[in-house]
Amino acid sequence: MPEHRTPNTEHRPVIAIDGPAGAGKSTTAKALAKDLGLRYLDTGAMYRALALKANRAGIGPQEGEKAAILMETTEIGFGEGDPQAILLDGEDVSDQIRTLEVGELASALSTHPPVRRALVALQQALVAEGGVILEGRDATTVIAPQADVKVYLTASLEERAKRRTQEFVQKGLDGSFENVRAQIELRDHRDITRDDSPLTVAPDAHIVESGGIPVAEVIAKIKALLP
Repeated sequence: MPEHRTPNTEHRPVIAIDGPAGAGKSTTAKALAKDLGLRYLDTGAMYRALALKANRAGIGPQEGEKAAILMETTEIGFGEGDPQAILLDGEDVSDQIRTLEVGELASALSTHPPVRRALVALQQALVAEGGVILEGRDATTVIAPQADVKVYLTASLEERAKRRTQEFVQKGLDGSFENVRAQIELRDHRDITRDDSPLTVAPDAHIVESGGIPVAEVIAKIKALLP
């Protein structure tokens, strides 16, 4: 049985989780952070928060430069509580950023290098403090390449679409399985083929399948990777 490092003041580990949309990254990272007593950094929520503000300002998916400029006067942070509140200029936008519309705009804007540079700089500053679990689509390759543990969490397209549809239903949001599946497939293609920081498996990342596996089991697998 491997000996797990307990987070303390001498070493505050960083665990980075990458993977495609709907693979369970957020659910896993939140639960793992709570289990280990670490901070949770939802990088995807940061893109969604900027997308929400861009949408309110009438900025479209092809206007990356404008979105990056908007970021210069934007504050994105995380509040207390479970679930963790997402703050946009002090406003709790936790629910507003989880719609299909905002998700699609966030995915489109994230392909623009100026947008990624602005948000990655903010994310890296938070990671530098240590003691954090972050997840996204470039967490292990760009944001935290020196993380203590790197995980690529994945599942089949069908499983991910089913999971994401259930999330929408539970939150009372619209989203048919067919539509959600199509959106995830489009997002997969966009994330994998974008020029700046494409979704990929880091050479030293551990691939963990989440399809059909209880969250507790996924967490146990990741904890076993701690040095």
